[in-house]
Amino acid sequence: MNTAASNSKHSLPGPDDITRVELPNGITVLSRAASSSQTVVISGYVRAGALSDPDEKLGLADFTAAALMRGTERRSFSEIYDALESSGASLGISAGVHTTSFHGKALGEDLDLLLQLLFEALSQPVFPPQQVERLRSQILTGLAIRAQDTGEMASLAFDRIVFAGHPYGRPQDGLPETVSRITREDLVAFHRSSFGPKGMVIAVVGAVDPGQAVEKVAAVLGSWENPDQDEPPALPPVRELNGTVEEKVTLPGKSQADIILGALGPERRSADYMAASLGNNILGQFGMMGRIGQSVREKAGLAYYASSSLAAGLGPGVWYVSAGVDPANVPRAIDLIRAEIRRFVSDKVSPEELQDSQENYIGRLPLSLESNAGVASALVNLERYQLGLDYYRNYEQMVRSVTPEDILETARRYLDPDRLAVAIAGP
Repeated sequence: MNTAASNSKHSLPGPDDITRVELPNGITVLSRAASSSQTVVISGYVRAGALSDPDEKLGLADFTAAALMRGTERRSFSEIYDALESSGASLGISAGVHTTSFHGKALGEDLDLLLQLLFEALSQPVFPPQQVERLRSQILTGLAIRAQDTGEMASLAFDRIVFAGHPYGRPQDGLPETVSRITREDLVAFHRSSFGPKGMVIAVVGAVDPGQAVEKVAAVLGSWENPDQDEPPALPPVRELNGTVEEKVTLPGKSQADIILGALGPERRSADYMAASLGNNILGQFGMMGRIGQSVREKAGLAYYASSSLAAGLGPGVWYVSAGVDPANVPRAIDLIRAEIRRFVSDKVSPEELQDSQENYIGRLPLSLESNAGVASALVNLERYQLGLDYYRNYEQMVRSVTPEDILETARRYLDPDRLAVAIAGP
């Protein structure tokens, strides 16, 4: 390896410059300094997510997360945002399937304030009734807008097919009827049983010494305890499709139809992930949206957009192709996409296609880590998926070790052209 490549690799986060400490109450703190920065970013999550939503009150985790900063035991809604605004800081909290994530930014000198506001929001929300009802109205408005969006409705239908009878098949932001049933008492109860320090992860990156960052987190969050905090529910297995299953959602008056077709994909921690990710880049991402974009959009002129995606997390992921087309072109677009998938699982990708994707992956990693926010997000992912502190230092080697044979074998494991979920939303 030449000196420039060695220096570039060493500039990536690694075991020698990432501080990782587990506090006695169960919080994991990760920190890395950025000496040239004047700002600091915090990012992380608590172990509370939509997986715990009761079926009759879907959207509970999402609603709770949105309400955390609407008032705490120490500050009103306006006082929270006045404190952030007066220091030029920001803080946001949002729920996912497995966790509720937070992200904040401030000048290095205001890290204490940012941590204090985060602590109050996570541990001392009071869910003011007026704010709860205002939020409910906003959420219901969002759901009404979603119901008229062909892309969103195709996505919901796709999840229902792929994850039939599984928690992943449910919309995490709920349905109008389930959100309408959620009471303030439900928010209080969900917060009490799901929010706590056990399993919490926080990354602090930027204008602060890593050792000092750990001390500051411990001083503010180290005393947080919740003996009522539940363990997250276990994920049930997912049933694979026996054949192609199609669902159509009719939205009158729309000029575009959205198509999503695909199948289950690997978990993020799977040994298949890197080969699947590089393969997906070739199939429908790189350049003009890869082979899918070239075939369906560029050559056939059938789609406004067409690409493939690989969504992988703590549980089973999905590998799918999405396209927006003229409603009259839906059957032809589906046939073309299926033909490209059939070719993808029949023949190896070319060495040139793979090399282009490998160089693309290796080249864009340093770019994603140029900002404090990028590094903080990267550190959180190391912990979330248990990738190891040396993951980014070994990344180039992992990418280059993938072969055309690996991609073909992985594609055949997940993508069967005759066993796909097909979701269509349009007029």
